[in-house]
Amino acid sequence: MYEFAYHKPSSVADAVKLLSADPEARPISGGMTLLPALKLRLNKPSSVVDLSGIAELKGVRRDGAKIVVGALTRHYDIAASAEIKAAIPALAWMASTIGDTQVRNRGTMGGSVANNDPSADYPAALLALGGTIQTDRRTISADDFFTGMFSTALEMGELVTAIHIPVPEKAGYAKMKNPASRYSMAGVFVAKGPAGVRVAVNGAGANGVFRVAQMEAALAANWSVDAVAGVKLDASGMNGDIHGSAEYRAHLVTVMAKRAVANAG
Repeated sequence: MYEFAYHKPSSVADAVKLLSADPEARPISGGMTLLPALKLRLNKPSSVVDLSGIAELKGVRRDGAKIVVGALTRHYDIAASAEIKAAIPALAWMASTIGDTQVRNRGTMGGSVANNDPSADYPAALLALGGTIQTDRRTISADDFFTGMFSTALEMGELVTAIHIPVPEKAGYAKMKNPASRYSMAGVFVAKGPAGVRVAVNGAGANGVFRVAQMEAALAANWSVDAVAGVKLDASGMNGDIHGSAEYRAHLVTVMAKRAVANAG
């Protein structure tokens, strides 16, 4: 690692102040992305702002017709949350499949959302459920937040503080995991709720998470496995690598969509 200053603020205001004062400073929550980058010397921040001491950014609560998740809430806590299990069981199950035990006990929803790794699970859930991302400055819909691979609408120094998720009528998720890394090669989250019928895909797209309008229309007309079984995606927009070709991932999206609908009931 390179040398850097280390700060551990106890409030969002203090964290924002530190980040705003230094454009080369970087926030860290669970460290699942930044720490490996530091170890490999792929990132050279002047200072690291550790958010783990900010209690107001942790926890899950039900707020009327939505679930509110603090940005520093760990994957493990989301998987174990009674509120989420009761309201959005597909989200709790999703969290239980992320990485391994060590990752689930360190990684956070806010960190995953802010990083927007194309293989990350939560972006698909938020896009399908019509979620919104709260920052220290504003509220951004998931449709506007995820702008491309590793790219979001966050501005320099802006922090994710909470995620607001409408409770759906039904929702389901399925993914094909890389057996080595456990990252999603193709994952599909389907939901029917306040935002309508929505289908979002992670892991497969060359430009990150995306929605599938054809599947949404098919499910809106007939919520069934058969409705999505005949929808074939164009491989030209898919990611291809040593783990699977673009054509293979396009096929996986349909397979995972069928499983997600089955899981949703």
